Amino acid sequence: MTTAPRPRACGTLAPVASLVPAAGTLPWRRRDGRLEVALVHRPKYDDWSWAKGKLDPGEHPSVAAARETFEETGLVVRLGTPLPLAEYPILDATGAPATKIVHYWAAVVTGGSGKLLHEIDEVAWVDVRTANDRLDYARDREQLLALVRAERAGELDTWPLALVRHAKATPRSKWKGDDRQRPLDAVGRAQATGVAAVLGAYGVTRVVTSSSVRCSATVQPYAVSRGLRLRPRDGLSEEGYAESPDDAARDLERLLAKGEPAALCSHGPVLPSLLESLGARAGAEHSGLTTRLHEAARSSMRKGEVLVCHLSGRGEQARLVGVERIDT
Repeated sequence: MTTAPRPRACGTLAPVASLVPAAGTLPWRRRDGRLEVALVHRPKYDDWSWAKGKLDPGEHPSVAAARETFEETGLVVRLGTPLPLAEYPILDATGAPATKIVHYWAAVVTGGSGKLLHEIDEVAWVDVRTANDRLDYARDREQLLALVRAERAGELDTWPLALVRHAKATPRSKWKGDDRQRPLDAVGRAQATGVAAVLGAYGVTRVVTSSSVRCSATVQPYAVSRGLRLRPRDGLSEEGYAESPDDAARDLERLLAKGEPAALCSHGPVLPSLLESLGARAGAEHSGLTTRLHEAARSSMRKGEVLVCHLSGRGEQARLVGVERIDT
């Protein structure tokens, strides 16, 4: 029997469903030339889905995606290109209606023991057809389809180049010494911690920075946490760029030639030319990415912002296939 809804009192508003943000990944690999993905089984619900979980307060979805994947599967992953969101109704912790929004990324496994750590009793690497059949929710097939399409387009096997604008520093008006030695303030130091978390999610292994203290201090916490060497470059400083703009372009070209997960930290006046150069590497089918980079160049990245460019190939063959802007 269907029960008619009770009328609301005059003048009252219908309750608005709250949003519950979450994030997860589709780990993928090739085995004997065949694309495979990792599904997880949750005994509480007896279902097969993707590794995912809710964001911690103040956490960026990309950071949560990598963290939740590790906590559920014991696998350390490097995020690749973003995949479609999933959005569906749930009941929140109080039993009230809510909408869950899950951000997803393609990801490759870079480490971890694979020991199941949280809410999961099995991880299964299966081929795409098996995954499509085994997934319990139709919404999870949207991410699988996007991943397969990226594979067919040659845009699944990517590496990230994270452009970082230095975090907030002591104002010039309050600093008496050499401007290149101007340090981060308290807000900037907190931003540097956020930058470290983001770079970790994308598995950055090479860190190049302006030789100015406010830049090196922005990425140093990440480099120290991973045992990486900071690579200072005078050509990425404001002073070096003013003297020889081509030096910054050459630093970018060297990173493109290596084709490994990298971060480049520089200044507001320097980054626009690098963004324009990267935008030129998007094909016609990704003209929207060029527009996004041009907009970032014109508006200037915010201090502490990370712009993650997803590239396929290296050197002259490097092509831009994805862009994410992340505040810290």
